[in-house]
Amino acid sequence: MAKDLAREVGYIYIDSGAMYRAVTLYSIENGIFNGDVIDTEKLKKEIKNIRISFQLNKETGRPDTYLNGVNVENKIRSMEVSSKVSPISTLDFVREEMVAQQQAMGKEKGIVMDGRDIGTTVFPDAELKIFVTATPEIRAQRRYDELKAKGQEASFDEILENVKQRDYIDQNREVSPLRKAEDALLLDNTHLSIEEQKKWLFGQFNKVSK
Repeated sequence: MAKDLAREVGYIYIDSGAMYRAVTLYSIENGIFNGDVIDTEKLKKEIKNIRISFQLNKETGRPDTYLNGVNVENKIRSMEVSSKVSPISTLDFVREEMVAQQQAMGKEKGIVMDGRDIGTTVFPDAELKIFVTATPEIRAQRRYDELKAKGQEASFDEILENVKQRDYIDQNREVSPLRKAEDALLLDNTHLSIEEQKKWLFGQFNKVSK
């Protein structure tokens, strides 16, 4: 939804969740994980060397995530990354670095950013904040369908458990917990079609962009 809005109005789209996934992928590929245990001291030493950017994919019309100059868009969507991203995202030094990179990207107006702490921590003064939610079952089904469409193996039960676990961890972390900003609009899209969501979203955007 955020990607569609950015494309339609000519704004830059930034997926903050993809940034934490990229840090997680880096950690997996560089021996920072020992099973499910994070070598926080090693990651702390290397976090400044992790640079994340986004480039438009001309074939899909959507931005891909780049980790230190390498396209990792498909890799960061794996279930292995999904199962490890929440512990990475709770680390204060990781969030500090990612927020700094996000704020640097957003210095100029004309961006759409989605993520779990954008309206509360990254851009608390954003002109339009929308808190999007849906039942865990619906979100898991959408994620399952997305993975299957990409030809990836997926288990609905595993995805559902991952969704619930990530929600719990993100809602209860000490640094930038997942919560709705007081001035954010609430959109529960559990029973809304994509077109219904887009109509509502563009209506809200037009109100603040006039």
